[in-house]
Amino acid sequence: MDILRYTAFSTDPSGGNPAGVVLDASGLDAAAMLAVAAEVGYSETAFVTGRDGGQGGGGRGFDVRYFSPRAEVPFCGHATVATGVALAGHLTGPGELLFRTRAGEVPVTVAAGPDGVMAATLTSVDPQVHPVGEAEVAEALRLLDWRAGDLDPALPPRIAYAGARHLVLAVRTRERLAALAYDFEGLAGYMTERDLTTLQLVWRESADTFHVRDPFPVGGVVEDPATGAAAAAFGAYLRELGEVPPSATLTLHQGADLGRPGLLRVELRAGDRRIRVSGAAVPLP
Repeated sequence: MDILRYTAFSTDPSGGNPAGVVLDASGLDAAAMLAVAAEVGYSETAFVTGRDGGQGGGGRGFDVRYFSPRAEVPFCGHATVATGVALAGHLTGPGELLFRTRAGEVPVTVAAGPDGVMAATLTSVDPQVHPVGEAEVAEALRLLDWRAGDLDPALPPRIAYAGARHLVLAVRTRERLAALAYDFEGLAGYMTERDLTTLQLVWRESADTFHVRDPFPVGGVVEDPATGAAAAAFGAYLRELGEVPPSATLTLHQGADLGRPGLLRVELRAGDRRIRVSGAAVPLP
């Protein structure tokens, strides 16, 4: 079994979010995949468990599962980008792919940029945005050691989903976002009870540019350096609030506070509820 290693949402191996990729996991059960993900130690490892026409077939549809070091997750954006680029480089070439995930079908388009670096665009499943109670928000703030006054009143808390569930909390200042230290086990328990994959912590720099951070204790990781699933959910959140026009392209900066800067592009299209998230991916040495 070959375990490939890529970083997603960066053209620099020292940036973005590393992901493991297993292009032929047809012989692995869930326990084996979890063990591999734990050994790799990245926030997620993606496993291609089937292919149209079989593992040796030429189809462009793939069954994909995602595991953190602690548990399986229904969908992972950065590992999807990494897997799309890995498939394009090793099996399929660039073009259109279809990933069948626990969250649903996710189209993926892979193309080479002018510099030759491969990038992938994923199209989310149908997103959802839900209100969240004041008591739940207060408990999350307590676990983060934040105050209600730290929050940006123009961007109220919500639960957002585009393949996985995220609690969106927006803060008034970049300094508050940068100063992140939290109760790891307490937040993990809070998130497990509510089926949350990450917290999407956000600061708005401008109308279409945001800085984000994503604690991920339920996966056994303090923080995710670049989170494509949360980026898709955040695009749906902004549209639900009327903070973006029907067609818009957003830029999300993530990972700088961890020393692994990454860049995520989020695209909304009029007449299409789905959210598109794009980013480059490069092999790790």
